[in-house]
Amino acid sequence: MELSRSRLSDRPVVRSLRLLLGLVLFGLALAVLLHGGLGLDPWTVFSFGVSRHVALSLGAVTVISSVVVLLLWIPLRQRPGVGTVANALIVGPVLDLGVAVLPTPDSLVVRVLFMVLAVVMVAVGTGFYVGVGWGPGPRDGLMTGLVRLGLPLYLARTLIEGTVLVIGWLLGGTVGVATVVYALAVGPLVGRFLPRLTLPPTR
Repeated sequence: MELSRSRLSDRPVVRSLRLLLGLVLFGLALAVLLHGGLGLDPWTVFSFGVSRHVALSLGAVTVISSVVVLLLWIPLRQRPGVGTVANALIVGPVLDLGVAVLPTPDSLVVRVLFMVLAVVMVAVGTGFYVGVGWGPGPRDGLMTGLVRLGLPLYLARTLIEGTVLVIGWLLGGTVGVATVVYALAVGPLVGRFLPRLTLPPTR
């Protein structure tokens, strides 16, 4: 968090643009995954499932769930950064926009391409917004907060994403091959893109 604060005055316009680009890419990627129709990432499965039972859009549920997750940071003694708040507020509306304007392909080949494109876009978008250094997303911060309590990283991630995935599926969220591909591929891809897209502080 201290690093995030120290970077607020370091090329704020450049960092703001990179943050916005990353979050827009992330939100559009979730919409592309939805239109591909082969399954969703765990958190969008949850949001989609909830949206089927309330009079709210998928993006609105995403924003509300992000705010709720941020409240869970309090007992974990996690402090949000500018990027954390921006993530909570921007991804949902961009997701709704993408759902409204993007096409839904009929061809299985195109749907598979949508899945691959979405996973890559998530990794690139994550690289941009995390690489700014203004704080992790709400869900990532929840995971790191549990790690600080002593849980291994893999266990914290499995517990969080497994729980929301099961709840979302029970509520009617879409689970499929893309859900598995996302779970297996996003981590390694972020690991490749994040070092290349991280904006280092000026000397």
